[in-house]
Amino acid sequence: MDGRAARRRRLWAILGIPLAVAVAVVAMKPSLLPGDPIGTSAKSPSAGPTLPDETAAPTAPPSAPDSRTPTREHPFAGSPAERWADGVAAIVVPKATPVGSLTKQQVATALRQTKNLLVGANLDPATLRGERPEAAIAVLDPKQPRMVDDVNRRLRAPDKKHDPLGLFSRFDPHEANLVGHVVKTRGRITFKAGKDASVAIHADYTFVYPVSPVGGNSTEVTRTIVRRVLDVTFSDPRKFRVTPGKLLIRYYTEDIGNSACDVYDGFLHPRFVSQSVSATPTDASPSGPTIDPYDRSRDIERSATTDCGTVSRV
Repeated sequence: MDGRAARRRRLWAILGIPLAVAVAVVAMKPSLLPGDPIGTSAKSPSAGPTLPDETAAPTAPPSAPDSRTPTREHPFAGSPAERWADGVAAIVVPKATPVGSLTKQQVATALRQTKNLLVGANLDPATLRGERPEAAIAVLDPKQPRMVDDVNRRLRAPDKKHDPLGLFSRFDPHEANLVGHVVKTRGRITFKAGKDASVAIHADYTFVYPVSPVGGNSTEVTRTIVRRVLDVTFSDPRKFRVTPGKLLIRYYTEDIGNSACDVYDGFLHPRFVSQSVSATPTDASPSGPTIDPYDRSRDIERSATTDCGTVSRV
């Protein structure tokens, strides 16, 4: 099996924002791992109950944004993600069944490893701090041609053609800090029989990161929203030269909201309106459409645009 990942990016640049706006218009550009102090997100009284798990693609975007402003005490105030589940708990693995020549136990392993990949790439505190995403890389099959080498190249020397943000959510620790210990997460995992004695697993998740600027006395809180679509396979090691228990990546794509466009240093760069324009990387002028980054009914796989645009809310 010598396929390698396909990838399409949608980068959405940031627009300037007046400080006193109820609904920010910005650019589109935990529970974390077990053992970390997660799950203590403070919901505001108006948040409502946590939404049930997503079992199918939504047919419409979430309700219109409200006027509440995020704070350090309530970093998801005014966001549809306020009612989403927290981090790891939000990534629900479906019940495994046998697929082709793969046993129920093997399929369960594949599903568990897919969750480990999502967590390691998007929720691991070390990854979010811009460190090497060891937990995510450990899930990948080293026998997949060029895949691990490509990942290492992206992390070692990021550029436009080798951007680690395609797979990993990473913030520059000198620029942005996560607020609290919760990343709101929503999505679903499905699986079916794949080609070549494999199980094909599809994951579609949105992660909402509340962040504040590093240094100074700013109390500002903003959010960066990352949606990822990921297709992986897990093949029968009795029939193919694969590493037992490891995943092969077949396809990945992402939408990123509130991060500078055309900056390829391997980090997400949220715009903080309390800072001067010169304090953030130079981004491209928005030329794409206005998008709701919380709209999980959009099919980002079929949207091939790479234009910078704006988001309707953060």
